[in-house]
Amino acid sequence: MNKSRHQFRAAQVICSLCKRSDNCPEKYGEKITLEQQNLTVHYFCLLVSSGVFQRGEEHEGIHGFLVNDIKKEIRRSSKLKCTHCKMYGASVGCFIRTCRQMVHMPCGIEQEFIFQFTDSFPSYCKKHAPIQTCVSSPSLPLPCSVCLEPIEPVLSYNVLKCPACHGSWFHRACVQQHAHSAAMFFFKCTLCNNKDQFQQEMIRMGIHIPERDASWELEENAFGELLQVYQHCDASKCLSQKGRKHGTLSGVWEIIRCMLCGSRGTHRRCSFLKLYETDWTCAECKAAVEEKNSVPLPNYTKSPLAERQERKRLFKGCISDLHSSLISKRQCLPATSAEILMGLACQISQQQCTEVLVGDGNDDGVVKAALAVLRQSDFNPCYTLSVKFSKDKLNNKLRNQRWFLRRLVHNLQTSEVFGGLDGAKNLVLNSQALRDDLYYEVGSLLAISLVHGGPLVGFFSPALYHSLFSYPTDYRPTLQDLGDTVLAHKIRRIADANSTSQLRSAMLSAREYLEAAGCWRKVSKLSEKDMLVEDVLNFYLIIRLQLPLQRFREGLRTLGVFEEVQMCAESFYSVFCGPVETMTAKSILQLFTTRFSEEEDLKAKENTTINFWEQYLHECEEGQCATSIEDILTFATATDAVPAIGFNITPTLSFLNSPDPSCAFPQSHCVNHLILPILPSYEVFKKHVDYAVCQFSVMQYI
Repeated sequence: MNKSRHQFRAAQVICSLCKRSDNCPEKYGEKITLEQQNLTVHYFCLLVSSGVFQRGEEHEGIHGFLVNDIKKEIRRSSKLKCTHCKMYGASVGCFIRTCRQMVHMPCGIEQEFIFQFTDSFPSYCKKHAPIQTCVSSPSLPLPCSVCLEPIEPVLSYNVLKCPACHGSWFHRACVQQHAHSAAMFFFKCTLCNNKDQFQQEMIRMGIHIPERDASWELEENAFGELLQVYQHCDASKCLSQKGRKHGTLSGVWEIIRCMLCGSRGTHRRCSFLKLYETDWTCAECKAAVEEKNSVPLPNYTKSPLAERQERKRLFKGCISDLHSSLISKRQCLPATSAEILMGLACQISQQQCTEVLVGDGNDDGVVKAALAVLRQSDFNPCYTLSVKFSKDKLNNKLRNQRWFLRRLVHNLQTSEVFGGLDGAKNLVLNSQALRDDLYYEVGSLLAISLVHGGPLVGFFSPALYHSLFSYPTDYRPTLQDLGDTVLAHKIRRIADANSTSQLRSAMLSAREYLEAAGCWRKVSKLSEKDMLVEDVLNFYLIIRLQLPLQRFREGLRTLGVFEEVQMCAESFYSVFCGPVETMTAKSILQLFTTRFSEEEDLKAKENTTINFWEQYLHECEEGQCATSIEDILTFATATDAVPAIGFNITPTLSFLNSPDPSCAFPQSHCVNHLILPILPSYEVFKKHVDYAVCQFSVMQYI
């Protein structure tokens, strides 16, 4: 009686953050009370609060959230008013800095906030929340793939779909309950069984997936019956006086089980088996295989118990046994695109190489060589690219690779799969490219280039980036995305119409395009043109390109690039979308780390050389030298732009003090290491640098 009364009182205690007493683990997380500190919080309220992080160990405070930090967050939020309930104590803010939406965690759910339980645990209001896209929704109601109740297949906050098969639709509450029950090991699409892509998408859309085994696996003595073995003699005449269930560990009364089904047994004596014989087949299995020459042994498969034990080993050590459903929220700086690509580059093997032979140094030769390697049956993107040119005598592997990737990316944007304005390309529909699966290959080559140290892509339009990664979330296609095409001119006439008669005339001129898009319809007022233009743009830029977009995404999945970009779409926006930042004298100076000598006399001369170097770079930028900023960077690093992954070895600058200044020229023998000569005057310095860089440029393949 006292225990029940205590449980009732605990259920009525309110959360110090959201000020609610609800006890719903799958919705608000575990409700935790520290009686000595008089503190109660929902675990999810703690995770998504904007101003608190785990600074302690798991056993300290509330799973690593220190009590003092929690109390500071309570005081901070007590001054903030919730935009939903108008009460104070709003601890959750929209992740978009310019947005002022502040809510309690439960109020956020009612306001259709998206809480992402990963990385820095960002929260997004309804306006800035990530969305799902769909080519075309089924016309008829479908059943929810979890509860099997009818569901209207229209994507919204409460209706989600599987990103892999596009055939499974879920109520948000149902898929969250499914995730809470199945947890990380078993949570997958109920229709196509996709796990990795499905889990990533559900996390992106605000579904919490506990890092533990499934709830049905955690029950006491679960699968205990699997520890039992069949102990029964099924011989037609059992000779044991103690009955068919009697058995010993050895001897004539040992029960031998059928080697095929394991669900029938016999005493050795009852089937006249010798003490060394272990193979026995029951009558049913023998009848099934009696026409075969030999009895096949069953394929080895893990038992459910063995699988369960294996999962326990996987979870052990990284997740505590007591709080196995908890996830960590540690304060850290968001990773940059270069850091993420550097992490992906750890897959690249330095011991194994893929040879890329470029027979002709022109643009066509580069693309042909790349496609030829990609189409090899044994191609492995994790092998280092060893680029060789038929006319190259020096065979500098790093320079060759960087030059190859730079020219490859430059020429892929002019391939038949892209169209539109320079620096803002969209995918175009090309039946031959679809037949040859060129969309997949181009996507794969771009992913390989990024991870292997290639340049920024820089030529995607915002419309293409949005179609691939749903970012920017509020982006709408514009007429500029169509480029300078016949369709663009005709649709622009519709958009510029000033009267109903002009609108109808413009529509008549574009009738074939409107009919193809399913947008040919009657208009009765001028205001309908905006919706018409939006429908046409959506069709030509998104809907009809779904198959090319799908294959392009699959190509970008090479080396895990697509998944990382999808999770950090904002960080990668500048990698894929232009304009690419032009190198300047200032950026070159900031890029190189200078190594000075320890001797004071030499250091003074080196400082003078640095002044010469700065003056030379500024004159290059102004076009007063025989070389360019890009030529100088190529001379020093073998690339005319900073790679998307950054420089693995930081570019450095040192000095050459030659006894004969007339023979002292800049050198770049090592990787990302530029050596400047110490010369008596700026005029001599400029002359020598011009000569060395120009001579190098002549030897290049461009």
